Amino acid sequence: MQEVRYNGSYTPLRGIEMSRAYETSLNLSFDVRGGLFLRQLHHWSALLFMAAILVHMLRVFFTGAYRKPREANWVIGIGLFIFGFLEGFAGYSLPDDALSGTGLRIADAIMLSIPVVGTWVATSLFGGEFPGHVILDRLYIAHVFLIPLLILGLITVHMALLVKQKHTQWPGPGRTNRNVVGVRMFPAFAAKAGGFNMIVFGVLALLAGLFQINPIWIFGPYKAAVVSAASQPDWYVMFLDGSTRLMPPWELRIHVAGHGYTLPPLFWPTVVLPGILFTLAALWPFIETRFTKDRSTHHLLQRPRDNPNRTGLGMMALSFYVVLLLSGGNDVIADKFDISLNAMTWLGRIGLLLVPPLAYYVAYRIALGLQQHDREVLSHGVETGIIRRDPDGRFYEVHQPLGVVDAHGHGELPYLGTPVPKKMNRLGALIPTVRGFFYPVERAAPPSEAPVSPAVGQANREEITSGRH
Repeated sequence: MQEVRYNGSYTPLRGIEMSRAYETSLNLSFDVRGGLFLRQLHHWSALLFMAAILVHMLRVFFTGAYRKPREANWVIGIGLFIFGFLEGFAGYSLPDDALSGTGLRIADAIMLSIPVVGTWVATSLFGGEFPGHVILDRLYIAHVFLIPLLILGLITVHMALLVKQKHTQWPGPGRTNRNVVGVRMFPAFAAKAGGFNMIVFGVLALLAGLFQINPIWIFGPYKAAVVSAASQPDWYVMFLDGSTRLMPPWELRIHVAGHGYTLPPLFWPTVVLPGILFTLAALWPFIETRFTKDRSTHHLLQRPRDNPNRTGLGMMALSFYVVLLLSGGNDVIADKFDISLNAMTWLGRIGLLLVPPLAYYVAYRIALGLQQHDREVLSHGVETGIIRRDPDGRFYEVHQPLGVVDAHGHGELPYLGTPVPKKMNRLGALIPTVRGFFYPVERAAPPSEAPVSPAVGQANREEITSGRH
């Protein structure tokens, strides 16, 4: 926080007073070879890290992979997202430019909005009144040591539980809730993971080299009186910005034992709302168990269509988040599309109430429709593309049954929630997995005779059970 006068390579800022933190960030960007590339690589990687956590947890939620015995790993995942959030905010604040300084000022206001203890929390963190002289030193230690240590510890526990409990699996031949069928660690899984790691690194390197992000030299040093429009945080923090913009200016004043306490409008969208959201997310496996009474062990995943209620609730929560995310940039949207900012604010408030229930209904109906489609294929068979004509002149398509049929040509296979082939070239595509972790411990069964295409020979066509649908 020491004040210096800049005399570096970036000409527009020469002679400007700024903090030592901002000066060293500029020097790293312009005076260290490859420094700007590494800064941008670091920033893009942080954004992708949070996106990967969110996408992974969405996959876990919509497939029910958090159910017993993996509730602890789900809670650890929520903890990783929270610590990643704090890690990103700490690193984002270190350059002390106008944008990150504004974010710190908002964080100070959020702390001060907490009743009773808010003043002590803010004063303890900043070492006095904002901005103080110690906040960047503390954030630096938190960013490079304390929070990474916590994240590493959670990842270690997460992986240990994964090795202990094994991964979940899609329903299929030989797969039950009492076993786990997967791919051997070496060489198949290791090769795929290593290749994917190189692909991710390559994409991040391209992003860092070709797409500018967080140009702190344009923002300038932080000054309390300098705040510009379009001051948005990173994407994973923007939902708090959106909730703050949508919150009506409601202020509550409470008098207890002769003392007056004020609950400012900022307290509800930035402290209460995220507290409720993260608490509900962490407790969701136990909440679902309470309502469904299902306490059995699950190793088989569920397709989103096979649990419409969970899918609807997930899309409801996701749409709630997206509305807040878009509202965090409502000033930019209003400016670019020439819309009233007040209208954008009210659109966000109304959307926050109407969009989530609508998303639940649409997702619920789509899930039921996909289920019905699977049931129709199980009953009537797979469309072969073969058109036949009756003696009376009527045309119909031949369907290939997936199992035993009744007297009317309808299949008798029950619906079990497993993937149902919809095309002829998918029949017999699932190959039995050979057991073994690092190397096979059994010999694969000999391949069966390949099915003959129904398009080869009239005799083969007659073997396909027909049905008029």
